[in-house]
Amino acid sequence: MPAIDMPEGPSIVILREEAARFERQIVRRVTGNSTLDLSRMEGCRVESLRSWGKHFLIEFVDFSMRVHLMLFGSYRIDDPKPVPARMSLGFDNGDLHFYNCSLRYIEVPLDQAYDWSADVMSDHWDPKAARAKLKAKSAMLACDALLDQSIFSGSGNIIKNEVLFRIRVHPCSRIGALPARKLTQLITEVRNYSFEFLEWKKAFVLRKHWLVHTKTECPRGHGRLTKAHLGTTHRRSFFCETCQVLYGAGNRE
Repeated sequence: MPAIDMPEGPSIVILREEAARFERQIVRRVTGNSTLDLSRMEGCRVESLRSWGKHFLIEFVDFSMRVHLMLFGSYRIDDPKPVPARMSLGFDNGDLHFYNCSLRYIEVPLDQAYDWSADVMSDHWDPKAARAKLKAKSAMLACDALLDQSIFSGSGNIIKNEVLFRIRVHPCSRIGALPARKLTQLITEVRNYSFEFLEWKKAFVLRKHWLVHTKTECPRGHGRLTKAHLGTTHRRSFFCETCQVLYGAGNRE
C-alpha cells in the first residue's frame, strides 16, 4: 500500500468553506457507525463551522463535534460513498458525510478548548508565541517542530518537507541551534506555504508545486534526495544532504 499523507490544515479550511451553507441550519437526520451517541445532534442548530489545524469543528449551543480525518479520512457533500459513513448529518439544504475519521464531543466553549494563536491559517495566528514555544523546546528536531500541533497547528508532513527545503534547513537540525534568522524563516514560511498550499489545492495543482515531497532528485541540481523516517513521529522526510544545512548535533531519532 502506498504511503498516504493525512489532510493538513489547508484541506480542512477547504472543507469549512465548502460546508459553509450548513451554518445556522438545523440537523434533521443523523446516522453513522460511530460508537458515540450521534442522535444528540438531531434537532440542534449549527451555530458555526470552524477549523483549528486538522480539526473540523461543528459548533452547537451547548457542545461541539470535533471531526479529525486522521490518515485515511474523507468527506462528501450531497454525494455519499457506497460505504457506511462514520457520521452523516442531514439538513434541509443538503447532507454532510464523513468517513474513516475520529469523532469527539467537546463540552466546553471552543474558545476555551483551542489556542487559536497556534493555528497557522487563523487570523489570530501569533508568530511571537510560536517563537517562544520553539525556544522552550530547544532540543527538538526541526522535523518534529513542524509537526507539533501545539506550535504549528495545521502543519503536516507535506508542509514540513517543503518548508525545510525552502529555507535550506536539514530536518535533523536542533531548534536551539538554528540562527535567529533561520528560526524567523521557519516560522514565516510555515504560514506562507500553508496559504500557497490552499490556493494550489483549490486549483487542483498542489502536486505540481512540490519541490521535494515524494521526489527523488534535488531541484537545485545536487543529485538524489534522501528519504528517511525521522524524529519522534517517524514520518517520511525528503531532503537534500547538500543544500539543507544541519544545525546542531541532531540525531535521527
